[in-house]
Amino acid sequence: MLKIGDIEMKNQVVLAPMAGVCNPAFRLIAKEFGTGLVCAEMVSGKAIVHGNQRTQEMLFVDEREKPLSLQIFGGDRVSLVEAAKVVDKQTNADIIDINMGCPAPKVTKIDAGARWLLDSNKIYDMVAAVVDAVEKPVTVKMRTGWDSDHIYAVENAQAVERAGGKAVSIHGRTREQLYTGHADWDIIKQVKESVSIPVIGNGDVVTPEDARRMLDQTGVDGVMIGRGALGNPWMLYRTIEYLKTGELLPEPSGEEKIRIAILHMDRLIALRGEAVAVREMRKHLAWYLKGLKGSARIKDEIMEETKRDEMVKILENFVAGLKEREEREAHAAEETAVS
Repeated sequence: MLKIGDIEMKNQVVLAPMAGVCNPAFRLIAKEFGTGLVCAEMVSGKAIVHGNQRTQEMLFVDEREKPLSLQIFGGDRVSLVEAAKVVDKQTNADIIDINMGCPAPKVTKIDAGARWLLDSNKIYDMVAAVVDAVEKPVTVKMRTGWDSDHIYAVENAQAVERAGGKAVSIHGRTREQLYTGHADWDIIKQVKESVSIPVIGNGDVVTPEDARRMLDQTGVDGVMIGRGALGNPWMLYRTIEYLKTGELLPEPSGEEKIRIAILHMDRLIALRGEAVAVREMRKHLAWYLKGLKGSARIKDEIMEETKRDEMVKILENFVAGLKEREEREAHAAEETAVS
């Protein structure tokens, strides 16, 4: 099993720290679907130090989510260390993760996120400073490199290990690639072979079979699932079962998808209030509905809706329509078989 410092996970499946997605509402669903480790969305080190209310809310950890990794980012050593101390002493997160993979210009231009990938010496200095200041295990999430001409994944991972980092997660794309092209699992394998701390592989894991293949091809200790879980926490559960038993469980029904989507929305409302949560849920509902027959016709309605009860009504009517269609198709199939 995956073990980071003295924190032991019950399996090798990790939910990636996705901005705008991995708040407590979604993380708790991921945990209830069996995920070994859930990661919170990244929080600015300077914002933590300044202590504004929105940032304080982002540091909240529900006990039911544990073990949980809370991710911080920043380019300034002093504020990053101070932020890590806050996470260490004032939150019940289990692991402090440092982001050095975010490709967003607003992050890289402040010498944070993926910008670190160009300088393994800075990585060593920053990680060592954080490790020295906290008691919780410190990990790093990185990409393979800045661009195709600057891929220093092995050197960077070794710097993390020398600095006292307890694990490294690596997304098999460069900063330049963003989320396009293919993840390079060969580089992930090279990183795994170059360090003795746990390595978690990330990138192009969208089916349970992908997760099995990544483990077999790269030798990583854990598999991080990001976009594959958007509106699809069943991907996490199905992957866990597939890795454990080799059995590929069926995809959820439309009714089950909508049931969990409404649960997700209600938890988000409890956190953020109806006005904010319903707007935020629009993108999630588009993901939950993906692949369901006839869902295109209600997506426009969903994107305009601002009230929880009206949103639920739209979704429940859609499910009722799905059931009617399934019953008609089953009846037609029976008649065809008889004739």
